[in-house]
Amino acid sequence: MIKGVLTASVVGVLLMGCQGGQGGQGGPVIPQPITEAEVNEAQKVWADGIVAIGRASNPGDYKALAAEHVDTLYGYDEGTVLFKPTKASTDQFRLTEDEAVSYFVGGIVDEDKGFALQPWSAVRFENADIIIDTDSAVAMGNYYFKDAKTDKEVKVEYTFGYVRGADGNLLINVHHSALPYRPTN
Repeated sequence: MIKGVLTASVVGVLLMGCQGGQGGQGGPVIPQPITEAEVNEAQKVWADGIVAIGRASNPGDYKALAAEHVDTLYGYDEGTVLFKPTKASTDQFRLTEDEAVSYFVGGIVDEDKGFALQPWSAVRFENADIIIDTDSAVAMGNYYFKDAKTDKEVKVEYTFGYVRGADGNLLINVHHSALPYRPTN
C-alpha cells in the first residue's frame, strides 16, 4: 500500500513538473516520439543533400555543402555516431564529423574519393522496415543511387539509426551501408 502511494506521488510530481509546474518553466522536457513520416522526410533530405553536393561545380561549394549536410543531418555534435560508408575498406569507419565530410567529398582520409561527387541525379530509399522506440528509430532497406552520367542505378543496402536532436530534428547516429553480396559461384 505504501509503495503504491509513493509511486503515485512520484508520478504525480513528475507529471506536474513535465507540464510546467513552475509557471510553464523549469520542468523536464518531454521529447516527442519519432514518427515514420519523420524518418521518411529525413531520408528525403539526406538524398537531396547527396544530389546537391554532386551538382555543385567548384570545390568550395561542394565542400561547404558536404560540411552542412553532415553537420545538420548527423549527430556528431550531440554524441557518438557510428558511420560505416559503402566505399570504405582500409579505414572502414568515419567516427568524426571531419571524416564523414571526407567520405562525401574527399579530404583527410586517403581512400576517400568523394562518394557524393559521382555525381548522382537521384537517390531513393526503399525501407524494408522501420523500428520506432519513442526516442529513437532504425530504418533498414535498400537505397538506389542514379548515376547522372549513365542513368544507371546502383543498389546499396543500408541501416540508419535516428535520434531527435536538441532542436527537435532527427539526426543520424548510425549509418551503415554496403554493396549487396555477390556470390563467386
